[in-house]
Amino acid sequence: MRKKFVNGIYRAIPMAALLVAIAAAQGQQMPSEYDQALKTLGKQGDFKSNVLKINIPRNDLKVIVDGVATPTPFGFGGWLAMTKGAHGDVMMGDLVLTQDEVNPVMSALLDHGLEVTAVHNHFFFEEPRIFYMHVMGHGTPAELAKMAKPAIDLIGNVPASHTATTAAASSGVQAGSMDTAKLAQIAGHDGEQTGQVYKITVGRDDLQIKEMGAPINARMGLNTWAAFFGSDQQAVIAGDVAMLESEVQPVLKALRSHGLSVVAIHQHMTDTRPMIFFLHYWGKGSASDLATGFRAALDQLGKNKPPVNSTARR
Repeated sequence: MRKKFVNGIYRAIPMAALLVAIAAAQGQQMPSEYDQALKTLGKQGDFKSNVLKINIPRNDLKVIVDGVATPTPFGFGGWLAMTKGAHGDVMMGDLVLTQDEVNPVMSALLDHGLEVTAVHNHFFFEEPRIFYMHVMGHGTPAELAKMAKPAIDLIGNVPASHTATTAAASSGVQAGSMDTAKLAQIAGHDGEQTGQVYKITVGRDDLQIKEMGAPINARMGLNTWAAFFGSDQQAVIAGDVAMLESEVQPVLKALRSHGLSVVAIHQHMTDTRPMIFFLHYWGKGSASDLATGFRAALDQLGKNKPPVNSTARR
């Protein structure tokens, strides 16, 4: 028992009431299903404002930004969050990843039913290079924790496979002969040769988008492209994919299933309807395999009609 001074008299306060008061002051009581989600993930977190916040800090990394040694709370504390929605829980998060972790973690998320909604950077001149991946999912807390666990378990446990290289890198990819006719056949579109690079550009003519009354077409940047360099046996590919919201996840899965690495997911325009996302990717391998991966992404585009209101700021 403790006593409280009330109206000039000390009155006894039951310990249970005292504990409830302390809990209310410190935050909400953790629901059992959220507590179990934390245990499944093997992480710590807290429950406030009806949100479970799961902490995924990168304490394993010693990050130097522009010559300054920075502590983890400076911007390297990843997280997941859950809260109740109309049809189960909604999970969102921002994972802090090294370059080597980005695509393995992305595949683990996609393979287990979660969505990847953005990949980007927060810093320049940092060592090691750090990327941020946004994730989203719907389900019960138990389902979401189970879906997220394979990806979370990879963080900090993906062996570094890339080291700093010079212009004289011995990757085996050198300028050579490529059967560009075969690449065009695989992709379903002809390209153009500029020096040692063969580039295929595919416009989104199925989308009628305007900005300030001006039509935004392939020449204005509304396109998907692939640039090839190397030889038939050893080549590299880099490109950009212009996607509707509904196409983002299918394109991600198509690229990853063909071994192509996703580098960034972002926007080039604001206030456009429908909203357009752009995805940058990169890969190494035989030229025909790379073209096949590009074609797999192309095949995900244009399957669904955009919303009727497909213009903005006329």
